[in-house]
Amino acid sequence: MAELAVLLFWPALAGYAQAAVAYVGEGFRPGRLGRYAIWGVRFGWLAQTALLVAQAAAAEGFPWDSWAGSLNLFVWMCVGAYLIWGCRAPYRLLGLVVMPLAAALFVLAWLAGGAGPGRSGAFDSTFLILHVGLVTVAFAGFTLAAALAAVYLWQDSRLKRRSPGLLRVRAPSLATLDSLIGRTIAVGLPALTFGVGVGLARLGSEGGGVDAIMAVTFFTWAVYAAFLVLRYEAGWRGRRTAQLALVGFLLVICVRLGSIPITHF
Repeated sequence: MAELAVLLFWPALAGYAQAAVAYVGEGFRPGRLGRYAIWGVRFGWLAQTALLVAQAAAAEGFPWDSWAGSLNLFVWMCVGAYLIWGCRAPYRLLGLVVMPLAAALFVLAWLAGGAGPGRSGAFDSTFLILHVGLVTVAFAGFTLAAALAAVYLWQDSRLKRRSPGLLRVRAPSLATLDSLIGRTIAVGLPALTFGVGVGLARLGSEGGGVDAIMAVTFFTWAVYAAFLVLRYEAGWRGRRTAQLALVGFLLVICVRLGSIPITHF
């Protein structure tokens, strides 16, 4: 199983890299490349799914509690969320944002040892599934919301200039993008809330203090909570909410990458 996990990394990376390149080509010259990109996403995601299964079987538990392991899981969830509706023609521009990022983070996870043989975590699997799993689901949703926000701002700027620009692929309407940003964050925030709650409950039962990663995570939660309040109570829409979604994503990146040198739990 250990050798299989290592071998499965390469077809997964090949699928993601092929999709990233094809989406870039589709952006400048729409045509058949979009279909090739979709199949690359599907093939890469299935290969990564098999890799995660092999890791779990080798570890006989939850093997993704390390920074690199959770990053591997994070990439899988981001691509999985994109597959739900992102492969449809109006959303192919989103792949131009998601797939290069997914390929780069997948390589980073492999270099850090997170895409190799799985290892059992120091904590029980139930706690890790609830804490790491829910927080990773939330961060994957926030990443997708940030990609939608980036496409929104690009589309809005293009319409204001009344210029087609370099990218020629068709994009969803601003209203559709705005709605999807709000809905995605509305799903991600409860997952983050429960994931953080599980972690705090464990921390309270065993004792311990709040570290830097927890502090940034709390701030991230506050930003996305403010997003929902401003959107649904104050009536914020459009560029302001898209920009706030990107600000929240910068905090997600800080939590994901900033946790390398910090022992969490």
